[in-house]
Amino acid sequence: MTALPIHAVLPDLLAGLRRGSSAVLVAPPGAGKTTAVAPALLAEPWRTGEVLVTSPRRLAARAAAERMAVLADEVVGRTFGYATRLDSKRSAATRVTVVTEGILTARLQADPELSGVSAILFDEVHERSLEGDFGLALALDAQAGLRPDLRVVAMSATLDGARFAALMDDAPVIESEGRSYPLTLRHVGRAGEVRIEQAMAGAIRQALAEEEGGVLAFLPGVAEIERTATALGDVPGVRLHRLHGSLDPAAQRAAIRAEPDGARKLVLATSIAETSLTLDGIRVVVDSGLARRPRYDRAAGMTRLVTERESQAAATQRAGRAARQERGVAYRLWEEAATAGMPRFDPPEILEADLSALLLATAIWGVADPRDLRWIDPPPEAAIQEARARLTTLGALGEDGRPTPHGRQIAAMPMAPRLAHMLLAAPDRRLAAEIAVLLQERGLGGPDADLEVRLRRWRSERGQKAEGARKLATRWATSAGKGEGEASIGATLALGFPDRVSRRRDASGERWASVGGRGFRLDATASLARAEWLAVAETQGSAAGARILSAAPLTFAEVETLFADRIETVRTATFDPATGGVQPIRERRLGAIRLSSGPDTRADSQVIADALVEGVRTHGVALLPWGEGATALRQRAAFAGVALDDATLIERLDDWLPVLLTGRRRLDAIPPGALTDALRNLIGWDAQRQIDRLAPADFTTPAGSTHAIDYAAEAGPTVTLRVQSLFGLAEHPVVGERRVPLVLSLTSPAGRPIQTTRDLPGFWRGSWVAVAKEMRGRYPKHPWPDDPAAAAATLRTKKADARNAGAR
Repeated sequence: MTALPIHAVLPDLLAGLRRGSSAVLVAPPGAGKTTAVAPALLAEPWRTGEVLVTSPRRLAARAAAERMAVLADEVVGRTFGYATRLDSKRSAATRVTVVTEGILTARLQADPELSGVSAILFDEVHERSLEGDFGLALALDAQAGLRPDLRVVAMSATLDGARFAALMDDAPVIESEGRSYPLTLRHVGRAGEVRIEQAMAGAIRQALAEEEGGVLAFLPGVAEIERTATALGDVPGVRLHRLHGSLDPAAQRAAIRAEPDGARKLVLATSIAETSLTLDGIRVVVDSGLARRPRYDRAAGMTRLVTERESQAAATQRAGRAARQERGVAYRLWEEAATAGMPRFDPPEILEADLSALLLATAIWGVADPRDLRWIDPPPEAAIQEARARLTTLGALGEDGRPTPHGRQIAAMPMAPRLAHMLLAAPDRRLAAEIAVLLQERGLGGPDADLEVRLRRWRSERGQKAEGARKLATRWATSAGKGEGEASIGATLALGFPDRVSRRRDASGERWASVGGRGFRLDATASLARAEWLAVAETQGSAAGARILSAAPLTFAEVETLFADRIETVRTATFDPATGGVQPIRERRLGAIRLSSGPDTRADSQVIADALVEGVRTHGVALLPWGEGATALRQRAAFAGVALDDATLIERLDDWLPVLLTGRRRLDAIPPGALTDALRNLIGWDAQRQIDRLAPADFTTPAGSTHAIDYAAEAGPTVTLRVQSLFGLAEHPVVGERRVPLVLSLTSPAGRPIQTTRDLPGFWRGSWVAVAKEMRGRYPKHPWPDDPAAAAATLRTKKADARNAGAR
């Protein structure tokens, strides 16, 4: 067998595992860790049971097991086997089993002691998948409390071994050299206006023309792979393969192995080929620079696939595929300077994922707070709280946070909690199991958004993957138990995604409103666009208008039957700012969707009053019927420094307005004077005295007349009065603590303005002579003395004053 770099450090690793129960192995791609470490453990004296090797992908798990079997000159399924969700090859003789990370966590939960297992090798831990981090956390917890003899090895392709070593009680770190061949990087760039598949087709043709050997091209998704294949057309002398998770295992194997007739190979792949795989015959890589990754949108409560720039770490991994077996070349569709602008690493999935399954699993494990386990990066608190709310809604967790019997059933199913709940609650368990498989296994039944169409196609499909999926659905349906009736696909789907049940919002069927309040979009030409109701499972895009990827039609009768206990009768009152009134409405609602509405003839008076208050809160206090008294009080309060401005009244609205609206349907029905009384009650006795002292409502003249002071006048506090009423006043009147002079708007006996002054004594001494001379001619019956400051104030004519004096 050809010596690999990993063989040089295997003695150190084996020695470390004899001394202790944990180790960290850092080995670059190509060192041979995936296929060489597990076989080396079989002869160790402590190894009495099975060795489990985790793999982040089913394709890699199967390939690793097959490779180990070939190296041992055996068929897969004897000493070396694998177990994935859709496929497994193992027997009683199997000693090394490569499992996907989900299989490991399920096995740990079913048997925390891992009876019959001697070691777990966590491969590619640097990828930081949620299942991988969780499996390691559970394994370390089991090792600490139940199985101190269980060997745990974290194997990483990057130099972050120290973090894992610290997590694993200062486990020894063994580092291996990689087997590297010379690698040339060529940055060919891409014009912004050129579609990615056209640019990739051009770069692939260039690579085929300039280099020898097989070509591996990385694209973000299946759609781009197909469009690139179409853009390439037939390439003479080259055999084209596709490589992604939706393919049958036979097609995946064909893409990995060397061509039996020596033909030149071209593989169009997703990021599935970044790590854990060696593709025979590949020495050229063409990298689009893009990746499609799941990103959980917490605001929308859904996971969506996002096409984004790959990380620098991923670019390095992809380029390294070209130099695994000989000198290689990597063509990159970006300028060399742009590499520095790429994110350094992909973020750990645990920081962005839906944590519902994780929280339920840890609750069943006996840990109420997942953060009590050992993590490289602990799960965020906000994500935990959101997951707890969702699981409580599904009935998986009780109000005390502990798993319910239904929650334990959900956790026992190898699928997301939503799907498990759907399967366990569905009348037709077989149908529910098929839907669950369709949603978890991309590619089955084609890409149609209508799950009914996809289900019909899948049921008639032939091929290893389709057949394996049907067997999986049968196992799931059997494990869920016998159902009790029939249901449509839409009604079944709605059980798992009640918040995504949606109603059409327009005639075209393009815009949809969901029970959870999110807006969805659908291609108006899709067959689903003609439905009135949809049970939506998958969406992609922004939370405000995500595109529906998979759904099934529902009838209104099904909606009413399924959600009878969630449909609410809501009485509301709509406020009309133009009239200041409300229109009481009675609605039947399912979440954010209004099922029906009409006038509410039995509207509750409190509902109406609340609507009036909210109308004022929204549109402002100017809508209220402010009388002269209330308006004047607010103006005086502003002058005296007592807060009765709009902002204050809105802030304290609930303290003074509701009592005025009891039994009323319109704002203008508030009685005159009621607002003034409400304001006085709001500010209290002390503030009222302050206003009266600093901003009196009226000014009383020497003649005994009383005149309102206008505190809202542009010139300042102003009083309008006849000049004769001020005779005998030698000092100018003032208001407020700062002794602000009143603006005196002086009028003639006929009420016509003759002078405005802030200095009455100055007026008497100055322009009064000219004013009096003019006024004597116009109003000869009224007194116009030469010295008004010394004269008696009067509002009568000279003759009336004389009669009054004679009478005395």
